[in-house]
Amino acid sequence: MFPAGLPGIALLILRASVIFALVFESYSHQQAVSGWILAMAVLMAAAILAGYLTPIAATISLVTHVLIWSNSGVCNVAGATIATLDLLALALLGPGAYSIDSYRFGRRVLLPPR
Repeated sequence: MFPAGLPGIALLILRASVIFALVFESYSHQQAVSGWILAMAVLMAAAILAGYLTPIAATISLVTHVLIWSNSGVCNVAGATIATLDLLALALLGPGAYSIDSYRFGRRVLLPPR
């Protein structure tokens, strides 16, 4: 569930890509978007960076992107499509081994009671 090694690094890169898209989109449209949407974008970027509740944070980030696009319009359809696909992939795949989620919900050794 939380792959390590190269797949874990690939998921880390995917998380970085999502963060970059979210921060860039919110920064480039900060004049047309209200403050609470910008605060939500920063909060979701921090959660995805740490890998904390990643599927939920990715879903909320997708909603944040849609709110930004509805307020300011989509400047680049290809960029919007790539950001949407990245967020959907991250929501479905999870954060990988290099995240808070892997430490909280990862594999544990269960010993039978004596």
